[in-house]
Amino acid sequence: MLLMVSPHASRMPDLIGPHSITFAPPVEPRGYIDGFGNACTRIMAPAGRITITTQFMIADSGAPETIHPEAWQRRVEELPNDILVYLLGSHYCDTDRLANIAWELFGQTATGHARVQAICDFVHNHISFGYEHARATRTASEAFVERQGVCRDYAHLAVTLCRCVNIPARYCTGYLGDMGTPPPHGPMDFAAWFEVFLDDRWHCFDARNNTPRIGRILMARGRDATDVAIATTFGPCTLSGFAVFCDEAALIT
Repeated sequence: MLLMVSPHASRMPDLIGPHSITFAPPVEPRGYIDGFGNACTRIMAPAGRITITTQFMIADSGAPETIHPEAWQRRVEELPNDILVYLLGSHYCDTDRLANIAWELFGQTATGHARVQAICDFVHNHISFGYEHARATRTASEAFVERQGVCRDYAHLAVTLCRCVNIPARYCTGYLGDMGTPPPHGPMDFAAWFEVFLDDRWHCFDARNNTPRIGRILMARGRDATDVAIATTFGPCTLSGFAVFCDEAALIT
């Protein structure tokens, strides 16, 4: 099994105390960094039931995310070489099926931040959210046609539309608690969002929530959900239980 359950390296300086991953029954994990800079854990799972638990405490500013409406879009010929891969189609981001639609929808909008926000607004209103709509094999073009899904579908569709109009975009996964949002809160889950390369850096966008949030904790980035799966198994495996907690803790001084 390959696991991505650790905070991303960019958030490691914010950890308070140790980050632990435990296994029952015990196994010997091996860690490595993948080609996208994500911290991965590799195990040989024994036959039968195995329980994998991870927990950590992390410091966060508690402030909503900052919006940068002035962020401008580079022409393709000006992009750094290592960014070009995020313009290409990938397993769930089938740009070939949505390229013409993307240009029809967004070709006349202002470039840069405004175009990405227009894509987020469209995706946010186009897809109906529901856990009952989850399907692990759904591509971006299928989400566009079916108009339903979960946060990964919002992210895949937004990433694909951005790539179609020459905006580099990458898929992100991690924790996103309900801090700063009004109740009632739904069941907790891992969250998916995306980043785009504008001006000279990556900017965070979230087509599912489509508003600045508090306490977003990145775990992994990649081309799409294939690259950042929480667990990838080689051999038959059945998920029998799954629980995610992301709670605000009292400040310790």
